Amino acid sequence: MGSESHFDVAIIGAGLSGLAAGIRLAHFGRRVGIFERHTVVGGLNSFYGLAGRKYDVGLHAVTNYVPAGAKGTPLGKLLRQLRIERDELDLCPQRQSRVAFGPGGGAVLRFGNDFALLESEVARAFPAQADGFRRLVAALAPYDDAARPAPFVSARKLVAQYLTDPLLADMIFCVLMYYGGAQERDMDVVQFGVMFRSVFLEGLARPFEGMRRILRVLTEKYRAAGGQRRMGCGVARIIVRGGRAAALGLDDGSEIAVDQVISSIGAEETRRLLVPAEAGGPPEPAPAAGARLTFIESIRVLDRQPEALGWGGDTIVFFNESERFDYSVPEGAADLRSGVICFPNNFDFGARRLPEGLLRITTLANYDRWAHEPEEAYRAAKASWLDAATRSARRFLPPVADATLAAATAATDVFTPRTITRFTGHLGGAVYGSPEKIRDGRTAVGNLYLCGTDQGLLGIVGSMLSGITAANRHILHAGTGQSF
Repeated sequence: MGSESHFDVAIIGAGLSGLAAGIRLAHFGRRVGIFERHTVVGGLNSFYGLAGRKYDVGLHAVTNYVPAGAKGTPLGKLLRQLRIERDELDLCPQRQSRVAFGPGGGAVLRFGNDFALLESEVARAFPAQADGFRRLVAALAPYDDAARPAPFVSARKLVAQYLTDPLLADMIFCVLMYYGGAQERDMDVVQFGVMFRSVFLEGLARPFEGMRRILRVLTEKYRAAGGQRRMGCGVARIIVRGGRAAALGLDDGSEIAVDQVISSIGAEETRRLLVPAEAGGPPEPAPAAGARLTFIESIRVLDRQPEALGWGGDTIVFFNESERFDYSVPEGAADLRSGVICFPNNFDFGARRLPEGLLRITTLANYDRWAHEPEEAYRAAKASWLDAATRSARRFLPPVADATLAAATAATDVFTPRTITRFTGHLGGAVYGSPEKIRDGRTAVGNLYLCGTDQGLLGIVGSMLSGITAANRHILHAGTGQSF
């Protein structure tokens, strides 16, 4: 835990980006302290225990998966810079996933970790779009670095130059928005290009143990490198003197002197901690910029493998039943017209099998509809939306009788936008942060930098690369002109 009162670099938040930044800095001899308000590491990508079971938070799949030996990839850079051996993460590839649109999912595109499958599926289902799709893929090649500052360019407009069928465009956007869309109905073209590469050109995988495996590796690497970590010890304020962060005020009333600060909790969330040394209190909070996208996730534990119910063919299903895919904050508590179905059992684990079956359903939600419900009403809403989400998702799966599914269900749980804010502090339960990204990670405070969702790199690999980028660019290589 450590008891030092001064750190070369203090990191706010023990999520993936904060842990990665800490490992990178500790490797180079910096005295680093990570401060986390909660008692479990991982932030938006963590796990929790309930009735003797461990549940992942956030993890459907690790994007950017490539086979061993692939060169010049985000995963390779991550492993190299954090000094992690590939086998330590135990990444197991997806079998096959699909996008299903329309009533009953009649319009289908299958994809896997071999991009040729998606290409062939586009040619099969949209033969007139095949050439345009290939040209779109070539046009996206320059957009491979979400950490590089650039003005917003609409991905919708770019895609429309190559794909004239709105159904095909919506099917592609559905996957990428659910896996990294911080903005309603559109994406920045850089973010779109990065997500296209990470999901379609590279691929999806999962550790057999889920997030626990990744987090165990990161915390062990951080500890071995000499970093300190204070859990259950949140940052209440950042004390600014002369335009620089001079100290952190902790929840217990103590202060820690700092030379530099990296915050992984979000741009506006960080800004609300700033307190000038001469001021009597924090500034008035400003409203969060733009709509913030959030989700509910319904989890059903099964007493058998999904394949025993006829659900063994898909790893992940992205679905939409409406005429046009609408990725926006719903008016009601949730929007069941679209979503993501994930079967964690259906990754290629070889001879291994998860001990129980899992069905996870993710749908868009409205934070305000969940945030202020009295506890009894909140619990009732969770149970109601669990059943509704299951009914909605089952339309896109091979049929299973209600009685059979009920008999196979061993346990259920739901986490909501309210859960996300409670355990991460993210305003509005925003999973992907603010729509406005600060790609260079700089703030108005000279020695305070951002990593994580609001820096612009998303997903599990992206989050860790964001922490590495912040450590390299602003601290290890600051002013040297070195590349990283």
